[in-house]
Amino acid sequence: MTSSRSNCPVGVLGIAIFVLLSLGFWTPSLADPTQADEDDEQLATQLANPLADLISIPFQGNYNEGIGPFGDGRAVSVNVQPVIPFSLNDDWNLISRTITPVIWQDDLFPGAATQFGLGNTVQSLFLSPSRPNNGFLWGAGPVFLLPTHTDELLGQYTFAAGPTAVGLWQGNGWTAGLLANHLWSVAGDSDDTVNTTFLQPFLAYTTPDAWTLSLNTEATYDWDGEQWSVPVNATVSKLVKIGGKLPVSFFVGGRYWVESTENIGPEGFGARFGFTVLLPRGM
Repeated sequence: MTSSRSNCPVGVLGIAIFVLLSLGFWTPSLADPTQADEDDEQLATQLANPLADLISIPFQGNYNEGIGPFGDGRAVSVNVQPVIPFSLNDDWNLISRTITPVIWQDDLFPGAATQFGLGNTVQSLFLSPSRPNNGFLWGAGPVFLLPTHTDELLGQYTFAAGPTAVGLWQGNGWTAGLLANHLWSVAGDSDDTVNTTFLQPFLAYTTPDAWTLSLNTEATYDWDGEQWSVPVNATVSKLVKIGGKLPVSFFVGGRYWVESTENIGPEGFGARFGFTVLLPRGM
């Protein structure tokens, strides 16, 4: 039994990375033998922009370990994160960004066993200009934390809300920016409150043949517990067109926990992998 449990996440992670790399490298030759054109580069660059006028559906996998008071816990999560822009008029867009995690975790603490199901959903809305100004673009609006978890160890019984904003610059293949939000509990379990600030500085470079190298942190500060949680993520992605038409970006990379919630959060190295389906307007 112990052997089966220890092999499960490692096997899933290995298979996932192998499949993603295989699809990323072999799909272009099967679907479209021509090299990436300017359209591919533009789509890859837009994908690095969280405010782009482009529907995208990322499936972001994360593997973490060293979780819990004894560091025995492990978790594999897949964040389903559709980003959908709505045109309000010629000058303004409303960007909907949803993050719903599907989580498998094991051995968080003695007797915790294994959990699998949904975590809590984060829903953000950004009001943003439809066109950048000299490469600069910004967006701001509300963010909500929705208690959609299916197990008490996968989330908090709390509804939270607050402000969110993002600002970025793009030019010469580079994308640099910062996304931030703050959440306060507004309803739910009074013993399980939320008072957190999230900061995500990001930097990416997209090559002419639609490869993108990305670096970011996803820092969260818990004001009640006075603790930081800071993973640093580095990924490489490649945009291809399946069947010569459907743009899909495959990505794989690593992460390292610089700081983590004491006795709870992950430690050391982890992995990030997945793919993003793009649906350009008029497709």
